[in-house]
Parts: sequence; C-alpha cells; structure tokens
Amino acid sequence: MNISLTKSLLIICTLILINFIIESVSGNNDYNGRVEIKTNGDVFADVIKGITVVAPPKAIGPLVFKKLTEINTEWVCFVPYGFTRKGSTDVRYNQDRQWWGEKIAGIEVCITEAKKQGLKVMLKPQVFMGGGWIGDMDFEKEEQWVEWEKNYRIFIMDYLDVAVKNNAEMFCIGTEFNIAVIKRESFWKELIRDMRKTYKGQLTYSANWDNYDKVGIWKDLDIIGISSYFPLSEARNPTVGLLVKEWKPIVRRLRNFSNKYKKKILFTEYGYMSVDGCAGKSWEIEKNKKNLNINHFAQSNAYDALWTSLSSESFWGGGFLWKWFPDGMGHEGYPEKDYTPQDKPAENIIKKWFSQIKKV
Repeated sequence: MNISLTKSLLIICTLILINFIIESVSGNNDYNGRVEIKTNGDVFADVIKGITVVAPPKAIGPLVFKKLTEINTEWVCFVPYGFTRKGSTDVRYNQDRQWWGEKIAGIEVCITEAKKQGLKVMLKPQVFMGGGWIGDMDFEKEEQWVEWEKNYRIFIMDYLDVAVKNNAEMFCIGTEFNIAVIKRESFWKELIRDMRKTYKGQLTYSANWDNYDKVGIWKDLDIIGISSYFPLSEARNPTVGLLVKEWKPIVRRLRNFSNKYKKKILFTEYGYMSVDGCAGKSWEIEKNKKNLNINHFAQSNAYDALWTSLSSESFWGGGFLWKWFPDGMGHEGYPEKDYTPQDKPAENIIKKWFSQIKKV
C-alpha cells in the first residue's frame, strides 16, 4: 500500500470518528448504548418502581402501604389537587369540602404511613381546571398571567413546605402546563431557584407526552418528567410483541433526548385502562369507556410491553403507575375499567417487573 493511500484512509477514519463523537454529544444519533447521566445524589441510580396512590376521602392506615410493598413497590406518589376554572386566575386548595387525602393534614399522615413501610415519596401537587384541560390554560393579558403566577406560587410553595417538613424525596413542580411552561418560562425558572433555597430533594416537572421536547426548563431540574400516554396501537388485543415494536421509535427519541440533557427520564405518570384497545389514544378511550368491553388481557400486555421496552435502558428512571385506590376508595365509579391494576391480572405483571428490577 503506498503512503498517499495510507494517509487517505487515516483521514477518512479520523473524520468518521469525529462525526460519531459529535453525534453522540448532540444527542442526534440512534446509538443503542448506555449514556452517561448526571444526577443530584443517588435517587436515580436505578429504576424507580412507583405507584400513584389516589387521595382517599377519609383516613387510611398502614395496611394500604403494606399491600403496596407486597408487590415490591418502593415509591409512592401523592397528588393533592388544586382547582381552578377555565379563564380564571385563582387556584383553590386545602378546602374543607375536599377529600381528607387532598388536604395538607391528610397528605402528611399519608407520607408518614408510607415511610413507616419503607417507601419513598414523590409529592405531585396538580391543578384541575373545570371546563377544560390545564394544558390549554392561556391568558390574553399580562396582568392575568401575573395574578395566576402569584396564586400558583402560593399553592405550590405550601405543598413544598409539606415536602420539606416530611422529608419527601422528590417534588414535582407542575403537571402538563403545555402553554404556561413555554410562554412563561422565566416564572418557572425563578420558582425552581426559590424552591432550592429550602428543599434539598429532587425536583422534576411532568410534561405531557407530546410536549416534553418543547419545555425549556430541563436544565434547571434534576430529572426529565413525562406523562407517558404515548399512543401505541388501536388494536383491541395487541400482543406484547406488537407493542414492543411500536415502542422502539419512541424509546429511540427518548434516549436521544436524555442524552442531549444528560438527565434521566422519569415517567411521572403511565398507565392503561382495562378495556379493549387500551394501548391507543387514552384521552379518547376515557371518553368512550362506557362503550368498551373490559379487557384484562390488553391491559396486562400493555404494562408488560412498557417494562419490556424500557427496563434495560440506562436513560430511563422508572415511573409512577397511574393509579391505586387505597382500600378501594377514591374511584370514579368504574374501577373494573380504570387504569389501576389492583386485583386484576395486570397486578401480577407489575409485581413481576418490580421484583426483577434492582432496588433503588
């Protein structure tokens, strides 16, 4: 081989190597390797096996949380709701008319009982908007935004105080504010800075599945949070294999996104109803639930496929399954069709996966 040819090959190899390094750093490659993730502390050293416990209307005791540990749950999420109306700037919360488990006193008892069973806690205060969805909340005037931000800050900081007082390991600063988190980014960044003055746990935000890549505050948080309701298949009874195939491009995008920010991705919510076609568009399935047949096979396969697709991915921080009714309380009248896996075949699927994953 002559010298000029050797030099040419060396140059080509060098260019290929440089291109690979650039692609890896930018997060634009589809490399199926393990990415280096930076986190605060060791909370995200592995996969979080969590379940969201619905706020009960009356007091609950230790047996609720003992049951969760029996299926190898290690984390619980509590969601104290605030309420607003479409077009309103107010946030009402901790009111007498609310259920016991949504008020501050009830939340504190729940956290205490959960910790007695060795469970870690994420507190995830959330705003429900009557007459619409909170992701569509928008205001025309600056003074309306300023008023809403003042009221939201009071709401969220009150529950942050609960997290500080009761040593909750993780706190979610907001959920599915598709418009507000983009249009008012400076508000969220300032809020995060103020939270860190008193709270030493992990902070996340729960972005909707179709909006996470538009959020601009990930660098300020410890982990990327996603409400994981990615539609996979409209089939009535999709197999695990089919659903795993549908997960592949989603996992690839999530891996690249995680690599871009060097942060793990947590499914702050994930779940499937126990009805026909549950792996499709969840928002449409919920509206049509009365007309759909109960289908435990489809629900079990959907949960199985999610864990099959993500459990070995180093970028994935696990998640919080939506949802669990403590002592059967807090459901909306259709628990046999709802997202919960409790007392259904899907419960064994969750127990299986929770038992296989290394303890966090």
